[in-house]
Amino acid sequence: MKKYIINTAVLFFFLNSNAYAYLDPGSGSIILQAILGFIAASLATISFYWSKLKTFLNKLLKKNKKSERN
Repeated sequence: MKKYIINTAVLFFFLNSNAYAYLDPGSGSIILQAILGFIAASLATISFYWSKLKTFLNKLLKKNKKSERN
């Protein structure tokens, strides 16, 4: 399996050709905007599920404290 991965890496990195592509100045800003959008969406998703987890744990701990008092 390792031999297959090494052979693939060698072929990928050493047997490539030139692309002769042009990136205009607007391409950089679009790439940056996509990266920042991905980061913002990831942070929003994490904060949403983090608040749900905190709410669940608070409810769970409150039930345990009530059962200990009785």
